[in-house]
Amino acid sequence: MAYFPMFIELKDCPCLVVGGGPVAWHKVCVMRDFGAEVTVVAKEICQGITRMPGVHCRKKDYEKTDIQGMRLVVAATSDEAVNHCICTDCRTQGVPVNVVDKPEECDFIFPSYVKQKEVVAAFSSGGQSPLITQYLKKQNESCVTSFLGELSAWLGELRPEVKRRIHKPERRKEIYQKLLAVALEQHCIPGEEEAEQVIREEESKETRESGKEE
Repeated sequence: MAYFPMFIELKDCPCLVVGGGPVAWHKVCVMRDFGAEVTVVAKEICQGITRMPGVHCRKKDYEKTDIQGMRLVVAATSDEAVNHCICTDCRTQGVPVNVVDKPEECDFIFPSYVKQKEVVAAFSSGGQSPLITQYLKKQNESCVTSFLGELSAWLGELRPEVKRRIHKPERRKEIYQKLLAVALEQHCIPGEEEAEQVIREEESKETRESGKEE
């Protein structure tokens, strides 16, 4: 079954990982990469997790109350019965759950991804072939570069000014397309004067179009 590709905000959101081994460590790393506040519950927790900043470790057995208030839950223990219990508890309380190596018990999955600042490209095989998703990740690492992350952040900072001065969506799109083309051609972020010139040109076109409509 193909999963719907939905991106959600996890920054500062409470998330739970039940399990303290290498698999749990990997899940924690991914969630922390997106700013989640992660709590790990397990009787034994590996040092990779305990030494990780921003992770709350609770060395104990899983209890149903552990999932209360959590945005997402990951069942990553070595006990299938416990993992299934966590899945049942989460679905009863309406909390999205991921059960490792059990696609049929997953409400969401962890895709392979490439991340540069706010730019994220993610790949999924519906849980059928991690090898395929790793291949896709490798193939796209060369095009999802740190420069694109910086460029996206710069364009994001420019948006309020463009929105203030340009009212028509098609004109705004034209500005972003021109600035993107310039940046990719020069492989550097356009300077303030260059950006201002592009905005001013589209501003003038919009003014002329508005005059004709009147």
